[in-house]
Amino acid sequence: MHEDAARFLSQPVEAQPGSPLRVAVYSRVAEAIRNSLLTPGSMLPTETELGADMKVSRTVVREALMLLEEDGLIRARRGVGRFVADTLPRIGIERIRPFEEVLGGPGQHLEIKRIQRQRQPASEFVAPGVGVEPGADCWLWESVLIRDGEAIAHLQENISALPVSLGSSSAAAAPLEIDDDGGTLLASLIKRFGRVLGPGECQISLSQVGPSRAKLLDLRAPDPVLVLTQYVRHANRPFYLAKCLIAARAGHLSVMQSLQS
Repeated sequence: MHEDAARFLSQPVEAQPGSPLRVAVYSRVAEAIRNSLLTPGSMLPTETELGADMKVSRTVVREALMLLEEDGLIRARRGVGRFVADTLPRIGIERIRPFEEVLGGPGQHLEIKRIQRQRQPASEFVAPGVGVEPGADCWLWESVLIRDGEAIAHLQENISALPVSLGSSSAAAAPLEIDDDGGTLLASLIKRFGRVLGPGECQISLSQVGPSRAKLLDLRAPDPVLVLTQYVRHANRPFYLAKCLIAARAGHLSVMQSLQS
């Protein structure tokens, strides 16, 4: 590992108010990747080494690395170690739907249990997805989706400022405040502005739920979950980002397709 990267990663991290320590570790490693201190394909230090350098537990490091892998910034090679991804995730162009529509169905009762709704600094992962610099103010809506009495998904949604074309007077507007009517944030945006947002992309990957989110979904930490990461753009600018972890008990998902001529 390059000397500058080692020096950058060896500084102790501190959690921000209202933000878990694993997010601070995530942001430190992600910033090193985004700034090319950790180059594509390079090997990361071990969990033990990172924990000792940042003065945090190995469990915190493991959760942060799991999130980095979910978000496509690093990859793991069994028995070898973890490496920076060869290419960083892109933001694409397919249209998406709110998770009420994705996970609900005829004859099913879908309840959204709000865990938190607050303004907070954007992490290294959230910032490019909502079109702001890391540390800038944005909204987080965190929810558990419960279908027919069973928790089936954990959802985190982020949004930045209201785009100029939707009524903002400047690109530097304060984070958009949306009334909480009990649905997902994306559904609330569509209800307020109509289906004018987009285009968007949904990326699909597989991960383990991890200790913190396992409690919310009544799972074990190593249980597998499907990870859907949604990006929405407006006026060709990043605007909304969500990550949804779906438990196996949710069953199959349908993907809508159309034939392009």
